[in-house]
Amino acid sequence: MGHHAIDAGEHRWEERAGVEGQAARLSADVTVPAGLTRSRARLWRYPPHTRGRRHLDHGQEEVFVVLAGTLTMLLGEPPERVEVGPRGVVAVEQGTPLQARNEGGEELVLFVYGAPPVTGEAEFLDDVTVS
Repeated sequence: MGHHAIDAGEHRWEERAGVEGQAARLSADVTVPAGLTRSRARLWRYPPHTRGRRHLDHGQEEVFVVLAGTLTMLLGEPPERVEVGPRGVVAVEQGTPLQARNEGGEELVLFVYGAPPVTGEAEFLDDVTVS
């Protein structure tokens, strides 16, 4: 088949562990339902005041598209704070330290796309504080 469509009600949301003491984030796989073979994709829902794990990916570049809320990213070493609102995009080259955060009071919804479709090549880093 040359195309795949996924209705919003068809996403299978799963809790993803985050930082201890914070609400769980939710994620839905897009790779398998969309039949992606040359990339990977997930939808993410971050409750207010939550963050993902700081990491760098040795195997793929990643693109973050904000669907709702405000994304705060810590990028590079030393970390630089970048904020992007709805319909904004952040592209991160492989090997660049990053951390996605929702520092606001509304849910953050992201579409995250990576290529090539490799897994297991992320290096997890210590959390940092950047003002």
